[in-house]
Amino acid sequence: MSSGPAGGGPDDASVPGAAGAAVDGGDDVPGGAPVSRSIVERWKMDPAPARARLLLRVLAWLFSFLALVVMASNKHGHGGAQDFDNYPEYNYCLGISIVAFLYAMAQLLRDVHRLSCGREVIAARKAAAVVDFAGDQIVAYLLMSALSAAAPVTDYMRQAADNLFTDSAAAAISMAFLAFLAVGLSAIISGYNLAMEVLV
Repeated sequence: MSSGPAGGGPDDASVPGAAGAAVDGGDDVPGGAPVSRSIVERWKMDPAPARARLLLRVLAWLFSFLALVVMASNKHGHGGAQDFDNYPEYNYCLGISIVAFLYAMAQLLRDVHRLSCGREVIAARKAAAVVDFAGDQIVAYLLMSALSAAAPVTDYMRQAADNLFTDSAAAAISMAFLAFLAVGLSAIISGYNLAMEVLV
């Protein structure tokens, strides 16, 4: 009397578990589509603050990228008077836009890693909450500092001549302001998460 495959051996018991793993995680199935479904499902399972913060980080990344591209391309000749390189305020705004862009990208990569792998880059939840809150606060402050430096210069130049150079500078400042709003709102959510971690 043999205990073959029809007898319900260990091979049969492992099949449901394997199927369940493929349905739950989807990472072992080739093709990449199950992985995408897993990311979407995990994002939907996140609490509302986490989803809102992810969207705000996407907006911060987009607006800071637009700000740095518009400002970096704001060179229109005419003896250097319409070149952003000749204005320290514009150079500062460009530098902070780059910092905000890199920060938002790093945070997005963290979120993508968490959603795809199911675990945080920073294992300790309180440490991750501190990093999020401190990073959002610092970047928001730097963006506001850059806006405060570049906006008066642009306003003064536009009173004398409203041209492509001043319009481009105003557009870059506007994009940096929108990035500040996104990071600032993200800082509020990060502060809420940090408070909850401390209370718990």
